[in-house]
Amino acid sequence: MSNEPITLTAGDAEVTVLPGDGGRIGGLRVGGTELLRQGERYGCFPMAPWCGRIREGRFQDGAVVHRMPLNAPPHAIHGTARDGAWRTARVTADEAVLTHDLTDPWPYTGRVTQVIALARDSLTLTMSVETYESSFPAQLGWHPWFRRSLDGADVRLSFDPAWQEERGADHLPTGRRVEPRPGPWDDCFGMPDGVDVTLTWPARLELRVTGPERWVVVYDEQEEAVCVEPQTGPPNGLNTLPRLVTPLEPLEAATTWSWRRL
Repeated sequence: MSNEPITLTAGDAEVTVLPGDGGRIGGLRVGGTELLRQGERYGCFPMAPWCGRIREGRFQDGAVVHRMPLNAPPHAIHGTARDGAWRTARVTADEAVLTHDLTDPWPYTGRVTQVIALARDSLTLTMSVETYESSFPAQLGWHPWFRRSLDGADVRLSFDPAWQEERGADHLPTGRRVEPRPGPWDDCFGMPDGVDVTLTWPARLELRVTGPERWVVVYDEQEEAVCVEPQTGPPNGLNTLPRLVTPLEPLEAATTWSWRRL
């Protein structure tokens, strides 16, 4: 199938999916109100086969050191899947299934599959990466850019992490876990019982980001948007906490955004 834009609808919710632009969600509208920051870098993009930064673009698999392009010097950031086109495997009125084959500069063959399922009051995203050949370390996650303000109401974030990954001067975790600190944040938090973050635009909308993953990056240093990024490991995780994808065991991730009007 083609990689043309897709529109999903359920009740008064509408999602635009952009397979040709990194498999990202270009928009989420509830009752006609857009919740995601607009623009080709924004919306919500999948992070695969890693999340956040890799220190100096290098990661080790056994005795072999691989180098990724430094697209956020001096580091590599957010994977390669967001930079390529995805194929549309299946579409219904409220669900789309996309696939993306991993290619250079990623040194392994594999396929990423993303399922985007819309309901009247929720959006569920699932993703997996699988290989039929060599095993490799990987991470999965999503990077949504939620609008900071809806009709003049600025968003409030509420979450209760078990720890915060201490951030070094290079913006990467130092390996120490510390008590959660007040924002502003560009930080990774641990939620061992699963990601659970609530965004509230007073008198407008409450949106809850949940899922089984144990790490979430929160970024609220930008004036126009805030990011709540569920992921399968911390930044630089290919080096510090690798998850292995094998021919028998894919890596899987999921998140659900549920909302209610206030």
